[in-house]
Amino acid sequence: MQRLRLKADGRIVELRDGHEFPLAPAMPGLNPPAASDIAPAVASGDTPALPAVRDLRRRAQLTQTEFAARLGVPVETIRNWEQGKRAPRGPARALLAVIAHSPETVFAALAPEEPSRA
Repeated sequence: MQRLRLKADGRIVELRDGHEFPLAPAMPGLNPPAASDIAPAVASGDTPALPAVRDLRRRAQLTQTEFAARLGVPVETIRNWEQGKRAPRGPARALLAVIAHSPETVFAALAPEEPSRA
């Protein structure tokens, strides 16, 4: 009997003798970045990797709940990113990259607007 596992990044692997074997070779550009790619070090390509989400949050001096509220995502999302269970993708990844450079600007732009008084 063949045992298969669906990984969080969308890959399917076969489990044999306690090891994982990919069913198909990874195709560049199709898989989202792994959680290990979100390290402060530069990735193996030309593009620098994002700082770790936990580091960004701590630099902003926010709790997970506060950071999630400011970004408009569930606190579970922040927890999963910080624990490496999931990696930010798409717009969230772009937003985190901007937060790394200018957190005050991003948080000001994301803050709810006060109703104007006429």
